[in-house]
Amino acid sequence: MFVTQPARPGPRTAPGGRTRPWRWAVVALIDGLALWAALWLASTGAWLLLIILVAGAIGINVAFLSERAYPLRYLLPGLFFMFMMVVYPIVYTVYVAFTDYGTGHILTKAQAIRQFESRLYEPPGAPRFPFTAFQNDGGDLRFLIPWEDGRWILSEGDQFQPVDRDDPALIDADGDGVVDGLAGGYRALPTLGLMRHLHELQERVFHYDGVELRLASLTQFARLSPRYRYDPAADQLVDLETGTVYRPVNGYFTSEAGERLTPGFRSLVGWRNFTALLTNPRISGPFFRVFVWTFVWAFLSVASTFGLGFGLSLVLNDPRLPFRRVYRSLLILPYAFPAFISALIWRGLLNTEVGVINQVLRAVGLGGVPWLTDPLWAKVAVLLVNLWLGFPYMMLVTTGALQSIPDELYEAAYCDGATSWQQLRHITLPLLMVSVAPLLISSFAFNFNNFNVIYLVTQGRPPIPGAGTPAGATDILISYTYRLAFEGGSGTDYGLASAVAVVIFILIGTISYVNFRMTGVLERVGEHV
Repeated sequence: MFVTQPARPGPRTAPGGRTRPWRWAVVALIDGLALWAALWLASTGAWLLLIILVAGAIGINVAFLSERAYPLRYLLPGLFFMFMMVVYPIVYTVYVAFTDYGTGHILTKAQAIRQFESRLYEPPGAPRFPFTAFQNDGGDLRFLIPWEDGRWILSEGDQFQPVDRDDPALIDADGDGVVDGLAGGYRALPTLGLMRHLHELQERVFHYDGVELRLASLTQFARLSPRYRYDPAADQLVDLETGTVYRPVNGYFTSEAGERLTPGFRSLVGWRNFTALLTNPRISGPFFRVFVWTFVWAFLSVASTFGLGFGLSLVLNDPRLPFRRVYRSLLILPYAFPAFISALIWRGLLNTEVGVINQVLRAVGLGGVPWLTDPLWAKVAVLLVNLWLGFPYMMLVTTGALQSIPDELYEAAYCDGATSWQQLRHITLPLLMVSVAPLLISSFAFNFNNFNVIYLVTQGRPPIPGAGTPAGATDILISYTYRLAFEGGSGTDYGLASAVAVVIFILIGTISYVNFRMTGVLERVGEHV
């Protein structure tokens, strides 16, 4: 006999099925913040971010207020951070790779137009106006100008207002007809005193009755006019001083004579960045050297760290070795210290002139080694540093894998007359690789992007002679990308750097795919061993 129990209110609702009050408060707070952010984004013209914000706010409201969408309350935080930390950076990097974003092309087209339209010039024959400057104890400045129609104008902030000569705000203390001060504690400021504010005043534009005034000298204001006017219908910029017409071409407003206005603006350039990596000799040459060295570096890093770590684990796995635990503890120390600090210490030790290693070599008569200045020795240096940092990890991994191999297999092999080498080849390595091979592939992917060791030890240097980009002999793709973005001799080049980042993404994605496939193959092999 089944007894039907009355439904009890779950955690999603308050007794009686009503939504909990705190949920309304949380949603109201989120909506208020979203509304504030939406208004700000709309005022700045960031429409894409505005759409994303509105969609996210709607999703939060549905998830919190609809009982049917209850599971979304647990999924939304993860989806949000996945989008912000993974999806958005990938999409934006791919977009930038197809643009000329970089020095000279930092602004959007609308921002560049606003900057040009804000530029002023002094038309030929335009009048100039002498002024008297006043300053109060707080350092605020005001200016009094005799205007061309016989009136006087007095500044208030960046605006001038007409003022009568007998206005009580104008103070003539000695009665000589010259204004000595202004109401509010303002005193006449001598010309030399104005020099302290010269830089600030040169950046300010004052306005009066539709006229723009700017400081022309320490004694005069000049009437200025807009230099450029943008025609959105024709999509062209007109120089009002010379009459020259400039049209947008390859991220610059360019005249028919080929004259470019700076700054430029961001524009889509298609596959130009990718083709430059392949066809421009000054870019493709260094890029391919970096590309090849990246694979060599990753392979040698994995091979050296695995070889040393595996060798040490074999030795330390022998129960007949005394003080095994002490040796293991000492050998793990490089892994315990932060790699950031260790790399900087090694950089000091390998210094060509004052490094301890070269000092010891010179002391025994072997001479110094150009660890950081010679291309070959610099590569040896970063491999040695990475070996120091990486072998403890491989030792730990292989030690665990070795201890998981049954001793009965070795006993049976010994009874069959197998030598130590045959046991290593036919038992240890096959069973070891089942668990270690995916980690080796992951280590390869990690060293493929091992920015810390390369940049902290050599900064990618020494430079490659004749390179048209900031490429060095020890640069790998990730450090090369960083230097393209921030260390270019002609400025930053985020577009080209993003193109290299896309190449890295494709390569790492391929390596990860191989890793997953390899993991499945080795699992099937392990089942039949």
